[in-house]
Amino acid sequence: MGVEAAIIGGSLLGGAMQGSSARRAAQIQADAQREAAQTAAEESRFRPVGITTRFGQSAFQYGPDGRVSGAGYELAPEFQAYQNRLLGLAGQGLAQAEMAPGQFAPLTGAGARLFGLGEQYLAETPEQVAAKYMASQQNLLAPSRERQYAQLQNQLFQTGRGGLSVGATGTRPGGGAGLGATNPELEAYYNSIAQQDAALAAQAQQAGQQQLAFGTGLFGTGAQLYDLYGRGQVGALAPYQAYLGGAQGLEALGQQPLDVGINIGAKGMSPTAAASQLSGGLKAAESMYKADAYNPFATALTSFASNPAAMRAVQGGLLNAQYGAENVYGGMGQGVVPTAYTSFDTFS
Repeated sequence: MGVEAAIIGGSLLGGAMQGSSARRAAQIQADAQREAAQTAAEESRFRPVGITTRFGQSAFQYGPDGRVSGAGYELAPEFQAYQNRLLGLAGQGLAQAEMAPGQFAPLTGAGARLFGLGEQYLAETPEQVAAKYMASQQNLLAPSRERQYAQLQNQLFQTGRGGLSVGATGTRPGGGAGLGATNPELEAYYNSIAQQDAALAAQAQQAGQQQLAFGTGLFGTGAQLYDLYGRGQVGALAPYQAYLGGAQGLEALGQQPLDVGINIGAKGMSPTAAASQLSGGLKAAESMYKADAYNPFATALTSFASNPAAMRAVQGGLLNAQYGAENVYGGMGQGVVPTAYTSFDTFS
């Protein structure tokens, strides 16, 4: 049993030593992998660059871990002064725009009145307008016509031709009555009146059309006034927008150093190099793991304990040693063969 215990103990000791070497190798591999990952992360870290231009400069803040914790930019003093002046003018322009509704309010009143006037003009049809035009023109011509007729009658009476009647015509093709008989002077007089009335009728028709167009034009003019009201208020914002746009343009010029610094930092990042470093570090750690995990003494112990030939050799040596001890004990008269002797039969 002593030999068996020694063999088992040697095997356990070799396994324990091998396990300890494996744990130590795993820890070394983990440390190497962690270092490779840290190196790769450092390689791919964002590193912006501070930039100064004529218009301003950028500024980056870093935390205790070396990472960017803040970023900003600052306008050059003179451009900062320009921006402040533009913003002051923008405030004035905004105040002016706020007064625009009151300033342009008369346009809305005028537009409303034009709409009302246009409704009045369009309330009558062109025929009604023509009739009114004819009546007004005939009323205007009536006194002169009456005087002319009285003069003509007086002249005919003095010349003794008041009863003369000539020039009668029959019914017209359209069914209307023809011309009545009269003397040449009265015929000329009535013909001139008929011609005037025909001309007035044509003018009356044009007057109706003109009134319709005029009423429609009033609506268009009123709409233009409302449009001017809206455009006037929008235009009143133009100074404010111009001043504010100038201030924003200066702000963009001051921001350029920040953008350039960020772009340079982004271009300095190398994900490919970081991946290569990480891959190489992991492969190196894997290669070193095999060497670090190997323990020649532990391997020798476990190999010896699991080798049958080695076990028989050990058993044979111990057996011979026991026989020699027995002979010594027998010569001295002390003895019985030890019990351990019979146990070796199982290894023979």
